[in-house]
Amino acid sequence: MASRMTTVAFGEFAIKATTEAWVTSRQIEAARRAMTRAIKRGGKIWIRIFPDKPVTSKGSEMPMGKGKGAVDHYVAVIRPGTVMFEMGGISEDLARHALTLAAHKLPLKTKIISRELV
Repeated sequence: MASRMTTVAFGEFAIKATTEAWVTSRQIEAARRAMTRAIKRGGKIWIRIFPDKPVTSKGSEMPMGKGKGAVDHYVAVIRPGTVMFEMGGISEDLARHALTLAAHKLPLKTKIISRELV
């Protein structure tokens, strides 16, 4: 389980991971675009994750040995309980719709949470 980034800090609604996965930079961008289009550029979106882990790959016909491959893409390591995206400044039904669209672009199971008003 994640020990940090587990609560809503900036917006009112958020996507929280319930499983673990590597999320690529392309998947993060696809989710961001889905949210932005759904709210018609209203409100505000916060992206709480960043792809800082390089993933390398070698060619398909490379023999064994010959060192490590070149960096192919970057991923963000997501643990269960991590808040990945937050939204604010829009209604709850619109936020839930936008976050659902974004969750479909991600390779893990998620749930939509809201800020606990104390």
